[in-house]
Amino acid sequence: MNEPLLGMISIQKKIASRFPAFGTNKCQEIGRLVSEISKREDGAVDGILTQIPVGCKAYPAVKDHLLKRRFPEASARGDKISEVFSSFEIDATHAVSLMRLSKVPAPKRIFIESAAEGSELAMRLRQKFASATTQIISSYKEFSSRSAFDIPSYNRRTDDLYIVHEKHDHFKACPCSPGVVPCGYHNVNLGFGCPFECSYCFLQNYTNAPGIVLPANLDDFLEAFKSYKPNIRVGSGETTDSLVYDDLTGYAARIVEFFRSYPQSTFEFKTKSDNIHGLLSIDASPNIVVGWSLNPQDIIDREEYFTASLAQRLDAAHRCAAHGYRVAFHFDPVVYSPGWDAAYADVVERMFNAVPAQSIAWISVGTLRMTRQQKKTIENRFPKNKILDAELFTAEDGKLRYAKDVRLDIIEKMITWLDERAVSSTLIYLCMETESIWKVIQDQRQGSKHRLIPGNG
Repeated sequence: MNEPLLGMISIQKKIASRFPAFGTNKCQEIGRLVSEISKREDGAVDGILTQIPVGCKAYPAVKDHLLKRRFPEASARGDKISEVFSSFEIDATHAVSLMRLSKVPAPKRIFIESAAEGSELAMRLRQKFASATTQIISSYKEFSSRSAFDIPSYNRRTDDLYIVHEKHDHFKACPCSPGVVPCGYHNVNLGFGCPFECSYCFLQNYTNAPGIVLPANLDDFLEAFKSYKPNIRVGSGETTDSLVYDDLTGYAARIVEFFRSYPQSTFEFKTKSDNIHGLLSIDASPNIVVGWSLNPQDIIDREEYFTASLAQRLDAAHRCAAHGYRVAFHFDPVVYSPGWDAAYADVVERMFNAVPAQSIAWISVGTLRMTRQQKKTIENRFPKNKILDAELFTAEDGKLRYAKDVRLDIIEKMITWLDERAVSSTLIYLCMETESIWKVIQDQRQGSKHRLIPGNG
């Protein structure tokens, strides 16, 4: 019987009974290891405990035995495992519902800042979602400060739609994470919150919004760009999917028309959707890039709920390229598991078959990473997830990542496959990777036809 959701207290009682000399912290660490092994192997906690050798009673020996079972690949490589394991607590009510009928559900409530009340967006959405209750609020910031930002409220985020008049932070440099190679990318946040349910999404712990937030004043964003910075690579998609709400906002076409007059800058739409109608309704511009995140279909099926399928994403990319846009692809995150290389090599092949190589502006590669708090959130929201069954360790940037050798193997193979088919004008970069990894890959690529650039993510 699988017992991954067995309460930590119950597990610790079993451990304390078996190892009475262990204190609270040691029982916690052993409990976390036993729980992860139980989930990973689909095995019973009692069975795992009884399989600890009889003579194995001291804490270091017990932990070492369980580490080898929890991290068999790292153990086989001889890696030193020095992780500290936190408590394992799951609230069954925090699991997100993955059974909804609509990829983008209609809101139940619409809140409109008074400054945005007369906007075209507010009028359009009130008409489209006539059954939703509507409330005018003076300030989104003040109104939202009364809300609790927890997992249950995040699970309900699509119920509430906020239409705001954004006064600040129209454009800003990508903050990047400490310890990774900076990218020089710039972000424009034309929305906050996403209806997709990607198990690894950083927004689960980053967001402090009680719903989906859409700014009504695109003109102010575009006006701000005129006095921002020229000759930059800028894009939306940091805090929401760039195109998932475009049929509501109609912003994509307006952005293309605006940036047509700024040919030295490049604007990228990042998406996991196939909502490209707005982009196809106008003439393309050479400085507009439409980028898709790609994964094998089995990863999409079990980790990227409600997103467009791989085939739908590649078809949308094909249509955008045929219309005259440049496109981009983001293998981020690459999710490791046995046989990962055959699955991703197939995606690379399908990608180049779908889109002419000369239409691809850039391709990024990045491996799965997360904070410790994000790991706990994933355990609660996606209790049946598979990505946390992998061997993740604290890297030099403080995030949980695959072992360095595994990351290097992934990146080396991915870039080799991309090098074989991409044209020389296509940029290839590493996404949110540490400097030590970046330097190894850069040194290996001396003489390559593709310039490896710092990545954003």
